[in-house]
Amino acid sequence: SARVLIAVRQRLGEDASGVKRRISAGLSAAELLRFVIGVILSVFVGGLDNTEAQTLTNLWSFTGGTDGSGPHSLVQGSDGNFYGTTGEGGNTNLNNGMGWGTVFRIAPTGTLTNLHSFSLSDGGLPNGLAQGSDSNFYGTTYLGTNANLGFGTVFRMSPTGSVTVLWLFHLHAGDGDYPVAGLVQGNDGNFYGTTRSGGTSMNCGGGCGIVFRINPSGTETNLHSFDGTDGSTPQQGVLLQGSDGNFYGVTPGGGTQNMGNVFRISSSGSLTNLYSFNYSDGESPEGGLVQGSDGNFYGTTVEGGASGYGTVFRITPNGTLTNLWSFTGGIDGGKPQAGLVQGSDGDFYGTATLGGASINCLNGCGTVFRITPSGSLTNLWSFSGNDGSNPVAGLVQGSDGYFYGTTLYGGISDAGTVFRLSVPLNPPANQISGVRVAGSDVAISIPSVAGETYQLQFTTDLTSGIWSNVPAVSVIHSIGALLTVTNFGGAVGSQGFYRFDITP
Repeated sequence: SARVLIAVRQRLGEDASGVKRRISAGLSAAELLRFVIGVILSVFVGGLDNTEAQTLTNLWSFTGGTDGSGPHSLVQGSDGNFYGTTGEGGNTNLNNGMGWGTVFRIAPTGTLTNLHSFSLSDGGLPNGLAQGSDSNFYGTTYLGTNANLGFGTVFRMSPTGSVTVLWLFHLHAGDGDYPVAGLVQGNDGNFYGTTRSGGTSMNCGGGCGIVFRINPSGTETNLHSFDGTDGSTPQQGVLLQGSDGNFYGVTPGGGTQNMGNVFRISSSGSLTNLYSFNYSDGESPEGGLVQGSDGNFYGTTVEGGASGYGTVFRITPNGTLTNLWSFTGGIDGGKPQAGLVQGSDGDFYGTATLGGASINCLNGCGTVFRITPSGSLTNLWSFSGNDGSNPVAGLVQGSDGYFYGTTLYGGISDAGTVFRLSVPLNPPANQISGVRVAGSDVAISIPSVAGETYQLQFTTDLTSGIWSNVPAVSVIHSIGALLTVTNFGGAVGSQGFYRFDITP
């Protein structure tokens, strides 16, 4: 885990010695806090430089061999490394030389390790991963095993690469088939996901898809079968558990206009259609949703909008939708297939599959963009082919503040890449940006990274190296943006120093 300390630099450590001398003179806890705030702000906030431009680093170019090809989205593990899957590659003795896909680990510095190559006996064509509370990784494959004729699986993988198949989907059995999206672990410890087809409704031919729940031991439950009117054919968008405990998602088909919808579903399977798209406000949402720090949900559509190249939208928990941006297919990008992530600065970051400034790809090689909650969009990077092309997966902000992602194609062998994008953030991620007294309490602010866990810690002596968790002052799975936590009664307690223990 990473630890962020108020007194990080030696200069501040010297000032802290002065603080200790003042303590012996009878400085109150509140006065001490105000003094330390002044030191922190003069050292850190006053010295920030936000003039550096964003830079993209190609961490890995897939070859299509044992390292795989066509990577999906990444997740940062609790060890600080990133984990992901490739749709093909691995054991190239299979699938007519294409392989059935891999699971890989890549360090922030770019060292890649193939943890597992699928052989169809344990599934094939894997989707994204989620790390469970038990440290294992959980995911789905589009194809099943030879034993069930290949309609998809749910699997568990140890951090060292040992795969166990937990569930085999079956055609026309009511449990769904052909999952395209990964899983999310709910606060009840179970995992939730969707399948593209199957279920109990035959309105879509082979079924309109389902929402399912599966426990870590492999018991699967069909929570809801889509019938077209409430959505159909959910794609790569992973479900999101909202702050209210319900799950939120999108389907690219179905709804009142058959152009896709946004839905809410409880852990027991009660589904509500929140919004149906009508093209002018977007069509075919494929990526998942993210809940912003304002409580609203944000997402993208592949089609529709003013120019037909997709949109970025905001939707309230009760279903009021606002179109924030309509892509043109030009410099701003076009046809975003992935969802968004809220950065530590409060803005949202995403990828567009097409468009951008490069002419090396037909219709452009795709972009990375930033959009404010009010809808102001900036093209941060235009891919050119050598550095990747056609990013169809979303981004993840690492604990180091950088954004990490993948491209489906491009790179040295045109088999996709893993990249890191450095974007100047003011203030930087995971660095305490404010401390204030609120009556008898102490409020500490830090620009947080989505998905990470923050535990406030305290010590009375910087030289001892002994830190204690502040009881009941932690945030599990931050949603990004500015995080402020309160140590109740801290201003009248012992004099000392704060830091955060941060776990990806």
